[in-house]
Amino acid sequence: MIRSAFLAATLMLTSGVTATANGEEEPSAADREAITQTALNFEEGWYTADADRMALALHPQFLMRHVGVDERTHASVLTQNINASELIELTRSGKGKVPAERQRHDVTVLDVFNNAATAKIIAWYGVDYLQLVRWNGRWVIMSVVWGKNPE
Repeated sequence: MIRSAFLAATLMLTSGVTATANGEEEPSAADREAITQTALNFEEGWYTADADRMALALHPQFLMRHVGVDERTHASVLTQNINASELIELTRSGKGKVPAERQRHDVTVLDVFNNAATAKIIAWYGVDYLQLVRWNGRWVIMSVVWGKNPE
């Protein structure tokens, strides 16, 4: 038994595959880079009104949401449900255009498992949490939940 465990570990190490403590395969550097680039296409596309870059980042069934608070009832509300075509058009119109000195887009890949990933972007206005999928060989964003910095 010890011999077979040693053999399995040796094969895994020599194959270039790393595993986490629970047996999941570690994401490749190429996947992490592609996820980061997709997140940057999303954020920098928004900042620079580059609709083509935004479109490249989004899955066709993309949806973006923001959780706000109703001022009257103080209950949580979804204040925005923006789909891919709406966000691309908002980007094209310059809605999110920000001068270079105000732009901030710190990307952290939080988790990757097979064809699914999560990432976080710290932006000048708050934080975006992205859910991504590998779709036809490319990483694209399925959904975003974002939060504003406290005023």
